[in-house]
Amino acid sequence: MSESTARPVPTSTYRLQVHAGFGFDAAAEQAGYLARLGVSHAYLSPILQPAPGSTHGYDVVDHSRLNEAAGGRAAFDRLSAGLQGHGLGTVVDVVPNHMAVPTPAYLNAQLWSVLRDGPGSPYATWFDVDWSVPDRAVLMPVLGQRIGQVLDAGELSLDPTGGPDGDELVLRYYDHQFPLRPGTADLPLAELVDRQWYRLAHWRVADEELNYRRFFDVDTLAAVRVERPEVFEATHRLLLDLVASGAVDGLRIDHPDGLADPAGYLSQLADATGDAWVVVEKILEGDERLPRDWRTAGTTGYDVLQRIGGVFVDPAGAAPLSALLGELTGDATGLDAVVEQAKREVVAGGQYAEVHRLVELLAGICHDDVHLRDHTRRGLHDAVTELLVAMDRYRAYVVPTDTDTGADPLPESVAVLDAAVGRARAHLPEHEHDTLDVVRDLVLGLGPAPTRSDPRRAELVVRFQQTCGPVMAKGIEDTAFYRWFRLVGLNEVGGDPEHFGVATEELHAFLGRLQRTWPTSMTTLSTHDTKRSEDVRARLAVLSERPAEWASTVRTLHERSAGLRQAPLDGATEYLVWQTLVGTWSASDGPIGAERLHGYVEKAVREAKTHTSWTSPDEVYESALHDFVDGVLGDETVLEPLAAWAAATHDGFRVGVLGQKLLQLLAPGVPDVYQGTELVDQSLVDPDNRRPVDYLDRVQRLQRLDSGAAPQDLDDEKLLVTSRALRLRRDNPAWFVGPEASYAPLGTSTGNALAFGRGPGESVQVVAVATRLTESLAAYGGWRAHTVSVPEGRWRDELTGREVDGGAVALSELLDPLPVALLIRT
Repeated sequence: MSESTARPVPTSTYRLQVHAGFGFDAAAEQAGYLARLGVSHAYLSPILQPAPGSTHGYDVVDHSRLNEAAGGRAAFDRLSAGLQGHGLGTVVDVVPNHMAVPTPAYLNAQLWSVLRDGPGSPYATWFDVDWSVPDRAVLMPVLGQRIGQVLDAGELSLDPTGGPDGDELVLRYYDHQFPLRPGTADLPLAELVDRQWYRLAHWRVADEELNYRRFFDVDTLAAVRVERPEVFEATHRLLLDLVASGAVDGLRIDHPDGLADPAGYLSQLADATGDAWVVVEKILEGDERLPRDWRTAGTTGYDVLQRIGGVFVDPAGAAPLSALLGELTGDATGLDAVVEQAKREVVAGGQYAEVHRLVELLAGICHDDVHLRDHTRRGLHDAVTELLVAMDRYRAYVVPTDTDTGADPLPESVAVLDAAVGRARAHLPEHEHDTLDVVRDLVLGLGPAPTRSDPRRAELVVRFQQTCGPVMAKGIEDTAFYRWFRLVGLNEVGGDPEHFGVATEELHAFLGRLQRTWPTSMTTLSTHDTKRSEDVRARLAVLSERPAEWASTVRTLHERSAGLRQAPLDGATEYLVWQTLVGTWSASDGPIGAERLHGYVEKAVREAKTHTSWTSPDEVYESALHDFVDGVLGDETVLEPLAAWAAATHDGFRVGVLGQKLLQLLAPGVPDVYQGTELVDQSLVDPDNRRPVDYLDRVQRLQRLDSGAAPQDLDDEKLLVTSRALRLRRDNPAWFVGPEASYAPLGTSTGNALAFGRGPGESVQVVAVATRLTESLAAYGGWRAHTVSVPEGRWRDELTGREVDGGAVALSELLDPLPVALLIRT
């Protein structure tokens, strides 16, 4: 990590999703509110020109322009001026890994050039295309049926009014346009189609024969070779200019694991920005640590999300909730087995083309080395498959070894691969163990020095690393987590649902290490990628505290909805519906709206790919599911147990909502507030979490609180906690931000309270106290004589105005009426 004071570091950020419906000018209108809330920086979703209709911005088509649908450069400049006028800075999201393959394709000028001129295009090196395929053509899997059927049906035609200027002769397929290879315009249509630098194909061909690297399994997002200096310069020029001018202070890097060399990219970015504050969207699995040689401030905070949320989950609920899951599904399969099966499906399906490319590289390398020639293509395929399935993280950070020095990969990287090899070996016949060892050495870049200069070996090292991430993401987050639902709030990005509950000692150790090693890392509770917002997870966490009552409620729900279920509906999906309804239940509005719930459950079952999928929808199954949802939402006798549960567990929900927020905002790192979550926000996975935010309501609530009015509901209470903590960070950055700030765990006489102190150096100037696990607290008779050890001095609670003396402070006095306290030394 590079420490530098040359560039500003946020005290906190507020995420804004910028798109046509909420452009730069709309964001500028909230500058005053964000300043009053207490954040130091607005954090914008990708601002470069995306594909038409994009609501997220991760599908960039032009790196030289700012999003015109959001207002373009002029509106961005107004936003920047408006933010700076209120003392705020700007952080923006950067997408270095991929570009969109838009419709029509000419919207991506670099791609259009490659499709027209093939390897001769000046942009041929931008995209990771395998030109060794027999027809030396980029696969374009856009056809609704096979190419022969499309030709016979007359669905392809030549159009002289195509291209970016409307005057180019193009090959048209409905809304799709494709350029013509020079010299082919006068050929018969079938021959013309065959002679292009692209191959038009049925969309189902993609998973098996795609020859350009993509983002996970998304054909419309083509990987960009940002490791090439000319590509880095062209794709980052505008963003770097904004950083240099002071219009942008920091960057959030999307999916660095997809890059050929993440550490090298971050080093280049740090040099180009003067070590600006840069955080990376990096999922750390288990006890994995962020590589220390990365020039970054840290991650975007999925690791913090899991630990802070985990302290509100009761580990005693794990066994009874496991039993309930088995009772409802008739399946006792554990998560590990579900994950393994899902990863195998991804390797055999969505990542087949990538795996095939790895095997072809291995086969070529082995064929040309007489010592390795007897390792068959089948054996190599088996070894690669098992190794990818056995990997337990997104990559091992191996880069091609230095052929001049003969430097070997880092010991940590070797240890990760060797652990995976050990797991993979158990799934291979003995005669393929030697082949696995060969694959292990080759993906680590090992071997005699003369052979390391073979460019295929370097390519293999990089491609294996780039394939591990998609197998992990698609297998775990986007498949297994939609199949296994013991406590669905733990099925989160970067999460481990088997890690059921976090002890206070574990959280303190983690936050203390964060302060020592990555003190300006971003922290979060909700993002545009989380599968459920922080407050949905807070509601679901209470299930762990009352598993017996929850099981009884579910059985009642099952009985009362019997007449609503059609035969195709399975127990796992039904249980997901119940947990989703509970997690999104609103004290004021009751169940989630029908449109939102229908959209979510359809996405969930298609991601699970057990009964239906995006590529092969089962209309009978999905119809049964939608009918069930309609029936449940329209039947008060079914909704009544859910309403009763929500009312009975409101105290636990409130404790989680306020406790999570206070801990995140005062913990080490730079906290991000996802748009709208300063009030209770019970959103589900995207696009549900990109719904419009009612800022007028938030402005009015904050004005009331600032005028001295008491909170009227949980929304007000969360806004009070958020605004007071953010303002405290902004006004006293030395207490919270950077390596000189302190983190001090504070003792409590009960595990139902958690407390820590922050301040400059070794001093403590602010104390956070939170309640946890209210059900066990009630069972023990409440706070009784329990205390929290507050450093000596006089302290004022910023949330209530109450003053207390340091020492052993009674929790019953301190945590009333709110279940959290924010103490400032007076």
